[in-house]
Amino acid sequence: MKLHELKPAEGSRKDKTRLGRGTGSGCGKTSGKGHKGQKARSGGGVRPGFEGGQMPIYRRLPKRGFKNIWRKEYAEVNVSSLNVFDDDMTVDKDSLVEMGILKKSDVSDGVRILGNGELTKKLTVKAQGFTKTAIQKIEAVGGTHEVI
Repeated sequence: MKLHELKPAEGSRKDKTRLGRGTGSGCGKTSGKGHKGQKARSGGGVRPGFEGGQMPIYRRLPKRGFKNIWRKEYAEVNVSSLNVFDDDMTVDKDSLVEMGILKKSDVSDGVRILGNGELTKKLTVKAQGFTKTAIQKIEAVGGTHEVI
């Protein structure tokens, strides 16, 4: 086989329909646009959401809520997930990403430690937030917590 012998798979390529090229083509005369009317004209048609002059649904329905642009999205980690670390290690968002507990894209605003599960290792945990139960479980095994 040579480069000039290569051809696409049978049926994978289709020629575009040429409009207005005689009645024999099946798309001659009005080119599949029917007779007259707004959609038959050059540049004709209506914008998305247009309902013939009736008040469109996106304007009839009331608006609700708002988007707080200052909201912070914290990645949440349970204390049971911290058992993969060795004793006396410092746990922060970089080490959580390194161990594969979190993705790098998840920790843009910070990390919050939740108290679900049991912790067996003595760790120093640095995060943006802790729940009360998380603090209790970290300190129960002799570890410390630090709010960044």
